[in-house]
Amino acid sequence: MTNDERTKTIKFGTDGWRGIIADDFTFENVRRVGGAIAAYVLGHEESSRGVIVGYDTRFASQRAARIVADVLAEAGIPVKLASDYSPTPAISLAVKKQNAAGGVVITSSHNPWNWNGVKFKGKFGGSATPAMMKIIEDEVRKGSRPKGNQAAVEEVDLKEDYASTICQFVDLDLITKAKFKFAIDSMHGSGRGILASIFASRGIQHVAIRQDLNPLFPGINPEPILPHIAMLQEVVVKEGCHAGFASDGDADRIGAVAEDGSFVDSHKIFSVILRWLLERKKWPGEVVRAFNTTCMLDRIAKRYGRKLNECSIGFKYVVDLMMERDILIGGEESGGIGYSRFLPERDGLLNALLLANVMAEEGKPLGQLVADLQREYGPHYYGRRDLHISEEIKQGAIQRARAEGTSRLGSFAVARKEGLDGVKFFLEAPTNGNGAEPWVLFRASGTEPLLRVYAEAASPALVEEILATAEKFVNS
Repeated sequence: MTNDERTKTIKFGTDGWRGIIADDFTFENVRRVGGAIAAYVLGHEESSRGVIVGYDTRFASQRAARIVADVLAEAGIPVKLASDYSPTPAISLAVKKQNAAGGVVITSSHNPWNWNGVKFKGKFGGSATPAMMKIIEDEVRKGSRPKGNQAAVEEVDLKEDYASTICQFVDLDLITKAKFKFAIDSMHGSGRGILASIFASRGIQHVAIRQDLNPLFPGINPEPILPHIAMLQEVVVKEGCHAGFASDGDADRIGAVAEDGSFVDSHKIFSVILRWLLERKKWPGEVVRAFNTTCMLDRIAKRYGRKLNECSIGFKYVVDLMMERDILIGGEESGGIGYSRFLPERDGLLNALLLANVMAEEGKPLGQLVADLQREYGPHYYGRRDLHISEEIKQGAIQRARAEGTSRLGSFAVARKEGLDGVKFFLEAPTNGNGAEPWVLFRASGTEPLLRVYAEAASPALVEEILATAEKFVNS
């Protein structure tokens, strides 16, 4: 394979590059990406400020981080390299606090065990903007590998300051007094030990699972959604917990479990926190949600007179808006929620602490908070299916969905379509009074043979019916 053919395997998605270990994700390709990042930093940032490099618990992450650090140092860029597996937001926080030129994280986030990747963080402490990613991708194509006066690589602890910083955003005394019991699931990821240490230091009751280092992520993908959080659901019920919190492989996303063991998806987490911030904390700013998130957020924002912005899928688009205007909170479907007053970055562990704070202030377990939302803003239920299909079927389905002649989805009439990111059908179907307006979204992955189908409706049964009908449409 020629160098040009190898670089073609490096495709950048919504938050960096990911590849299959030993196939696309090779140390040589890591060097290529590292060289491209070095070229970007030298050409567009104050390189003397250096770059923070961190890594997660995946196979080869620590070695890949050292490779990137060495490539940057060879280019004359000083590097601070994490001394241990660290959450992605810890790297972003260090970039912002230390006024670094940028950050690199070796991670594949929530992907299966055999994937790894490279994320780049901007000097502002968040996901690189689309414009920045485009420059880095162009440098990969050029084969850039700049050389300069050898700079130093210094190993540093990034977790201690991160843990103390996120604690400043919550009332730990109040959480302690509430005497709730929590389950913590780190899913073998880089968030391991952090929440447990915070809770232990305050005497907050908790049970911690999957805190050990296991890059095979046995039996799961490190993604805090069903079915991967089944163990957390069991523990919450067995141990009599009032909530369970799960963070993904690099700890920037959250999932949760209610006291009865039911899954609380990111949409309800976003909604619970948003309502609390607007009603109780009265933090200023607008709201941002990705195109594939719940419309319950629209109703909450409207109730409190806050502007709601809808953006393309991928947290970097949330970051773009955070850099432009006063944004209180921004989030996406996959569990990434962030706050401008902290970082233009999603953070699973901060959101777990915030949920615990909401529970303590309201005096209610998590399931009751969700039930309150459903009563006040109408029933909203959500589902997603990941269809691993050929490129031909994937593209054909998207073309048929976009076609003007497609005015029905099975037995459902299509009331209108939107195409901000993928193709969304708003459907004529029951809303159960004031429940969710039913919709389904078809979105093709730009980096994988995958098409995701998302749906929201006023009942779980209707969500499943819409998803099943959509899957038939894709494969027809």
